[in-house]
Amino acid sequence: MKLMLAEPFKSLWAGRDPFTEVERLEGEVYRELEARRTLRTVVDGNGFFVKIHRGIGWGEIFKNLLTAKLPVLGAGQEWKAIERLKEVGVPTMTAVAYGEKGSNPADQHSFIVTEELAPTVSLEDFSINWRKQPPEPALKRALIAEVARMTGMMHRGGVNHRDCYICHFLLHIDKPVTAGDFKLSIIDLHRAQTRPAITQRWRNKDLAALYFSALDIGLTQRDKLRFLKGYFQQPLRQILAEEAALLAWLEGKANKLYDRKQRYGDAL
Repeated sequence: MKLMLAEPFKSLWAGRDPFTEVERLEGEVYRELEARRTLRTVVDGNGFFVKIHRGIGWGEIFKNLLTAKLPVLGAGQEWKAIERLKEVGVPTMTAVAYGEKGSNPADQHSFIVTEELAPTVSLEDFSINWRKQPPEPALKRALIAEVARMTGMMHRGGVNHRDCYICHFLLHIDKPVTAGDFKLSIIDLHRAQTRPAITQRWRNKDLAALYFSALDIGLTQRDKLRFLKGYFQQPLRQILAEEAALLAWLEGKANKLYDRKQRYGDAL
């Protein structure tokens, strides 16, 4: 069994079974599946997000593997990703409780509780009207540079997100957002993978997802080049020469995802 409790849960659950107590937490439920529950709860006046994982069964595991999908087996993936991102300096969530019991992945019980990041707005919502109401150029450049820096650090740190969309970059709005003073945090890491070094395949999947999610916000060719320079941290001429195949693949992959979104909408 693995267990980590920080305040306020260390005191709240003292002398009790955390795996029983976490199931008793109440609040606004964001996702309710047989094997996973996500909710927001309030303790001592502060907000927390709770993700509870219950065993998905061998049938679901094999079904995922047969369709070339990697199943999410528990809260450990998010815990490891948060810890690694903290180590390499990528702003993300703070975990205050984590538990895992059971060695059988098909019936493992686990949970993770993270502090709510508030007040924040997702980059998707922040940029939703950029086509009609372009932002201050300096702010747009700064945001692109920071997303590039964070994504590059995440990948060089051995973490690939697997849901790397702009909606999972949160912009903190506890003070006025300016080009020279703002903070982004990356969230929703329950599918993330953590390794000594990520493979090119998973790096490219994250980049394609990120590009796809930004297709509607009016990015210029110069904006895209600015992202590449910040992500690869190399001279632009070198990037365009060495990563030509990747850039062509990204363009095609993102456009395919976009076409599917236009046809199927939220069913994608």
